[in-house]
Amino acid sequence: MSAAPTILTLFYEPGSCSLAPHIALEEAGAAFTPKRVDFKSSEQRSAAYLKINPKGRVPALAAGDWVLTENPAILQFIAQSYPDAKLWPTDLRTQARCLEWMAWLSSGVHVTYAHVRRAERYAASEMGIADVRAKGAVATREIYSDVEKRMAKLTGPWIADDELTVVDGYAYVFWRWGNGPHLAYDMATDFPAWTAHARRISARPAVQRVLAREGLV
Repeated sequence: MSAAPTILTLFYEPGSCSLAPHIALEEAGAAFTPKRVDFKSSEQRSAAYLKINPKGRVPALAAGDWVLTENPAILQFIAQSYPDAKLWPTDLRTQARCLEWMAWLSSGVHVTYAHVRRAERYAASEMGIADVRAKGAVATREIYSDVEKRMAKLTGPWIADDELTVVDGYAYVFWRWGNGPHLAYDMATDFPAWTAHARRISARPAVQRVLAREGLV
């Protein structure tokens, strides 16, 4: 496996799913440049950013002209590029479990939440958008309950038992969204196991540095 480039650039938007690789890079002790993409001014749709990531989304991780997108790929790349940080398990079954979690978070939890947050992606009329958002609210509550059940079954402090991995920071993103204005869940009451995990993550110095950099409470 080749070593990671000396300097990486992470394109992020505060509080978005790019928080996960932001945390991973900080935990890894990586040399990287965080570059904010201003969604309020639609910078993600600008010609300059579309040259970096034609999908017009974050995160994107760049090393010169080489660019990687999609959280599962980025997170695994970071973890395996900085093996001394031990952010990726060595046991094959635990690796598979971490990949299972990342696939579920990206294609299940995130997409379900998007039906609430970005309902206009899935319908055109006002009535259709409202219906998508209403159904999405029900589905999101269900999938958050599924995550809580999985969290409650953990045998250690982290998703990979006693090992902190890049998956933990990824799960933390969605816990924060549960507390956000679009879902406004009482996470501590309704999802206590997930909240306990989130508190462990948020107390870590690396995560505190990232939250401060992104201006998040």
